Amino acid sequence: MANETEVASGVTEESVREALSTVQDPEINRPITELGMVKSVELGDGGAVRVAVYLTVSGCPMRETITERVRTAVGRVPGVSGVEVELDVMSEEQRRELSQLLRGGAPEREIPFAKPGTLTRVYAVASGKGGVGKSSVTVNLAAAMAADGLKVAVVDADIYGHSVPRMLGVEGRPTQVQDMIMPPSANGVKVISIGMFTPGNAPVVWRGPMLHRALQQFLADVYWGDLDVLLLDLPPGTGDIAISVAQLVPNAEILLVTTPQQAAAEVAERAGTIALQTHQKIVGVIENMSGMPCPHCGEMVDVFGTGGGQTVADALTRATGATVPVLGHIPIDVRLREGGDDGRPVVLAAPDSPAGAALRAVAGKLGGRQRGLSGLSLGLTPKNKF
Repeated sequence: MANETEVASGVTEESVREALSTVQDPEINRPITELGMVKSVELGDGGAVRVAVYLTVSGCPMRETITERVRTAVGRVPGVSGVEVELDVMSEEQRRELSQLLRGGAPEREIPFAKPGTLTRVYAVASGKGGVGKSSVTVNLAAAMAADGLKVAVVDADIYGHSVPRMLGVEGRPTQVQDMIMPPSANGVKVISIGMFTPGNAPVVWRGPMLHRALQQFLADVYWGDLDVLLLDLPPGTGDIAISVAQLVPNAEILLVTTPQQAAAEVAERAGTIALQTHQKIVGVIENMSGMPCPHCGEMVDVFGTGGGQTVADALTRATGATVPVLGHIPIDVRLREGGDDGRPVVLAAPDSPAGAALRAVAGKLGGRQRGLSGLSLGLTPKNKF
């Protein structure tokens, strides 16, 4: 290959590098030229081009995607007749420089979402008890907001009962660059879960301090980029993780999920009143499994009773002194369950189904995009402050 900046075909190194500036790393979502991933560009006779690219780590799971993106981008340059892509691996020093670049000079172990002035809205999705569909709601809200054009991520903070990767259809595993973790994504949503670091379906047997440490790593060591919305799928109840979230991300707003029956509503109310102690905002209540449309007549059958969501909202309104609304009622829908098993969120697979439409409506409120709203301004602040 020749090293001249221009060959007879009219191709220049400048035009090739300009094309490479449009190639984004699939994990970091920034141009490979900006990340120092372009090792060299060589021009040959007849418009042949060879591009050498640094991968962040050996065995990078996105090597084929990067290769194809480079080949496609450079192949569009006028005069290019063929593109050869050569892959190399960054040195320790290069990875260290990349890590510093991505952190933007911020110190390690800093949680960007807890910094004053952060533009990322954080929702801690909570429930009083298990089995109310909290994870299904979280995954579908995330997928719906991403489909609306927002930059969205989910932290599967339910360490013992992690299920978000399967529900969202995430198959990849995180890539580590120095002390920074690149999260995989699916359906436009970045995800991190302890299930990505455990073999098979092995259980996680940890005490409180280890749970706190895991959550801290998910928030501080993962490279999330610029997010509009971060959803935290919390375990049921008011245990260690709920307390850790309040400490690590005090600006996180609580989003409660309950089912209609009074037994579940009472437990959800207890989970919500944690806001009085942590001084967090309660953004609202979502009532899941709120009736099932009869497949024959279409009439709604109240399988789990009625009114639980409103009961929780009213109780929390009295307790906090701020209006806590019911953001939506999600009906029972077989497609919602099927989507969770198959990794196809119902808001994408069947957006006009009763459950899909209801979840998209809630996502529109949370994302501030329904009816052209620029943001959600509910003014929900607990009245008791120290």
